[in-house]
Amino acid sequence: FLYPSFVPIMPVQQAPIKGTNVNVAMMTSGGLAPCLSASIAQLVKYWVEAYKAGDISGLNFRFYIGGYKGLLTGDSFVLDEADWPKCEALNTLGGSPIGNSRVKLTNIADCIKRGYCKEGETPLEVAAQQLLKDEINVIHTIGGDDTNTQAAHLSDYLLEKHDGKVIVIGMPKTIDNDVYPIKQTFGAQTAAEQGAIFFKNVVNEATANPRMLILHEVMGRDSGYLTSATALEYRKVLSAQAFDATAFPYNGTAARDIHAIWIPEVKLDLVAEGARLKAIMDKVGCVNVFFGEGTGVKEIVADMEAQGEEVPRDAFGHVALAKINPGAYFSKHLAKAVEAEKTLVQKSGYFSRAAAANDFDINLIGACAKEGVASAIAGVSGCMGEDEDKKDTPIRAIEFSRIKGGKPFDISQTWFQQMLKEIGQM
Repeated sequence: FLYPSFVPIMPVQQAPIKGTNVNVAMMTSGGLAPCLSASIAQLVKYWVEAYKAGDISGLNFRFYIGGYKGLLTGDSFVLDEADWPKCEALNTLGGSPIGNSRVKLTNIADCIKRGYCKEGETPLEVAAQQLLKDEINVIHTIGGDDTNTQAAHLSDYLLEKHDGKVIVIGMPKTIDNDVYPIKQTFGAQTAAEQGAIFFKNVVNEATANPRMLILHEVMGRDSGYLTSATALEYRKVLSAQAFDATAFPYNGTAARDIHAIWIPEVKLDLVAEGARLKAIMDKVGCVNVFFGEGTGVKEIVADMEAQGEEVPRDAFGHVALAKINPGAYFSKHLAKAVEAEKTLVQKSGYFSRAAAANDFDINLIGACAKEGVASAIAGVSGCMGEDEDKKDTPIRAIEFSRIKGGKPFDISQTWFQQMLKEIGQM
């Protein structure tokens, strides 16, 4: 997702707010990720530091409840100054302390249907008026590509209709790690680590029944990053375990290792894989597969549409994966191919995404929050992150016009290719 060199993409420069009293708003939106609470903690920390350093003359925090829903309905609260230091404790919490929702500001009909605005109103104008009413100078939108795409629309609208009176600073969370041009989104590494913890226990079910097939479904709509990173983290955990009692047939790595990694970016030949995994089942007595929730969805959707079935989608037009159920599809077809006596489909997504951020993510969030506060004070809107299109991938306020979801996982990376070789998939 690179822009031609002849198309200049410049930062959106608004009036700097250095030396002024600043009203900061925050909201979290979209699905959960292990970073929402920590993002609030880190943003509060660096805004308070800026205030104490004299970069701004005053500071207030307002939080909108339930993401864009709260912004549209005016559901918010102001944080008392006595509670500012207590926000540090949010670093250790999962979920969001102010709640999320999935709302598309440009989907007028859906917003009216859900009661977030009235007939004749546009959600963008309702949101803008609420920010102006609350005298907000800076709003931090903490969410994934959909959240920050909506933030881009809001930022453009404020610039066009209201002279850019509100600076919009996005914070990119998504466990999918699939946002252009951001190197690493918040929460993705934590989710991989947590998925490995989840499977460390689940894999023991391989000993519960002869010829056991375990399908570990990992979140990641169109990107195989999380599935691959989770597999990498799990195999680190596995290599650190002691299997000294080698006389026992199931006390070893063979039954607990990953035997297949299926992601959207790698073409899946279910017949060939079935034959390969059948040989492993015959030898080891079990088969463990990691697969991304978006794997095979295009084929399943095409099959549904060919049969005249309605494909369930959300407000953003995304296929409702829970209703498509790739796990059931693979369970049915692969179980037969490998002659499994019992099949278990386990989803780690909700376990992983609800965790608190680990040290890696807290450090990344903190670095982006610090730069985000500086950017806001300078009057520059954008989505914070490591910009892959710039030399040395600096952390900066990336122009909203360049933010886009759907970035595929790079399967050419050495660690991924090596992992596939080690498990015998290539």
